[in-house]
Amino acid sequence: MDPIFFDAPDALLRTVVLGVLGYASLVILLRISGRRTLSKMNAFDLVVTVALGSVLATVMLSKDVTLAQGVLAFALLVGMQYLVTWTSVRWRWVRRLVTGEPALLFFRGDYLSNALVKARVTREELRAAARAAGVADISEIEAIVLETDGSFSVLGQRARSDRSSLEGVATPGAAERRP
Repeated sequence: MDPIFFDAPDALLRTVVLGVLGYASLVILLRISGRRTLSKMNAFDLVVTVALGSVLATVMLSKDVTLAQGVLAFALLVGMQYLVTWTSVRWRWVRRLVTGEPALLFFRGDYLSNALVKARVTREELRAAARAAGVADISEIEAIVLETDGSFSVLGQRARSDRSSLEGVATPGAAERRP
């Protein structure tokens, strides 16, 4: 029967050494790749983060994977994430493919039922977002937007200028404006 609680001191030492070296390698690669890699996450960033954690665990615990293979896997994942974010900054279609677009869920006193259903968000969640933003009266809200990272943005009364933060978000009865 295979050991359950303790194998051998060299197995524990291997886990410690590979854990420290793997973690250090990952931190160095993340620092080289820039702040965007560690920024507020959208779905794509979350997948990369989970994959990096999986690689680190595999390097630490699998005798079949060497440190060099793990570091290469880290570099590959971070490099692919850098490439995707670099292209998404330059081409809108890539950005929309990777991160999606914000969804307008509440606009000028009206819950947008179709948008709520599509986003799988309830009116109660919008009211909670309003409370979290410090708004007591929902009539004081111009719009509530579900951002691409899953957070809600609650916007106050209608702006008095043409420089609205809703630019690029499809609004009912208006043509979509693109940045």
